[in-house]
Amino acid sequence: MQVMEAIESRRSIRNYLQKPVESEKLHKVLEAGRKAPSARNRQEWKLIAVTAPELLARMPEACCGQKMVGQAPAVLVVCSTKGGLMNCGQESSTVDCSIAMSFMMLEAAELGLGTCWLGAFDAPAVSKLLDLPPDWVPVVVSPLGYPGESPAARPRKDAADVVGKMEEQRFLCFTIPAVFLLSAGKKKTGRKKRRKFPSLFSCVICACDM
Repeated sequence: MQVMEAIESRRSIRNYLQKPVESEKLHKVLEAGRKAPSARNRQEWKLIAVTAPELLARMPEACCGQKMVGQAPAVLVVCSTKGGLMNCGQESSTVDCSIAMSFMMLEAAELGLGTCWLGAFDAPAVSKLLDLPPDWVPVVVSPLGYPGESPAARPRKDAADVVGKMEEQRFLCFTIPAVFLLSAGKKKTGRKKRRKFPSLFSCVICACDM
């Protein structure tokens, strides 16, 4: 299956068959999350697959009463172990863990497994139920299992409504040689010595003509 096929075939599954997920497939799903990109490649996350029946039976309590969480043979939990604001102003833990879960969901779709992104869960309750260390903070949760339903694809907005356009902007790109001047400090005479370093590359400058 190609990536786009996995994207188009993925559905939010809310009904699961009582069929265990093979350990090989579970490993592949977790491996997809492990290989996801993260801020500065710090990989500050923990990927958890809950499969113990006694824990699965209590998971709905921590997920706002959603019965499908306890019905699935496994539940994926992505935890952040450290966070912080990135330069763009976004919380790295939320972004990184979301990317990891997205990777796992697409791998699950490729393997014929269903998932459902959950935003309705009590993070402290999940932590308590799973007895997580204090610095493991649940960020994303999803059931995982063989689909017991085949829902139709839900409508998506047209590309014209969601894809940004800059038709009225014209971008001019050109290159110029880059030369760096470095001050080597003052001589005894008090005059500055300037050394010229020719560039080994060119700087690309983009000018926008609005």
